[in-house]
Amino acid sequence: MIFLRIVVISFLTAFNFCHAKDNTILVLGDSLSAAYDIEIERGWVNLLRDRLDNYSEDQQWNVVNASVSGETTAGGLARLPDLIAQYQPVLCIIELGANNGLRGQSTSLMQSNLDQMVKHCDAPGTSLLLGIKLPPNYGEKYTQAFHQTYLDVANENKIPLVPFLLEGIALQDEYLQADRLHPTAEAQPIILDNVWPTLCEVLESL
Repeated sequence: MIFLRIVVISFLTAFNFCHAKDNTILVLGDSLSAAYDIEIERGWVNLLRDRLDNYSEDQQWNVVNASVSGETTAGGLARLPDLIAQYQPVLCIIELGANNGLRGQSTSLMQSNLDQMVKHCDAPGTSLLLGIKLPPNYGEKYTQAFHQTYLDVANENKIPLVPFLLEGIALQDEYLQADRLHPTAEAQPIILDNVWPTLCEVLESL
């Protein structure tokens, strides 16, 4: 009886682990996805969990938010292999690059890092890339090259892209914190709405 009980527990543990892998969405981002300076429950990733709970009665999704404020594409790339090994996500949502841009870092290096992240994620599943645009004070040449990086990575890897995560929020005082960089709690539902249509298409294809 004890042996049977151990076998049953081992089977259920293995089943739950496999089930989690088949339903895990990993969000790898920076402060824009880490609910910077607002209640974590009001961040767009947490709102995504709530919306997914009502998305399908037949499918339950496990959303893992591995976002870290201040993260760059290099930092995300360094952390990603361990995260994939731990969670085996069926989908990686990559929201990185803003801190590269704010620090004026090389767009070619940023593109290389994003490209490598996508390839890591595509081994167990697929990827969704969230694009960012820089404020105009960074200069036309750099801001255009920066945003083009997201377009190039998405096109070359044939993955879906949300062109601008902060569409309808950037430069709108009522949706920005005092630093004029980070969205307020009131902006988080808009961020989710920006992501949702493309995310739905990805989920339907899984």
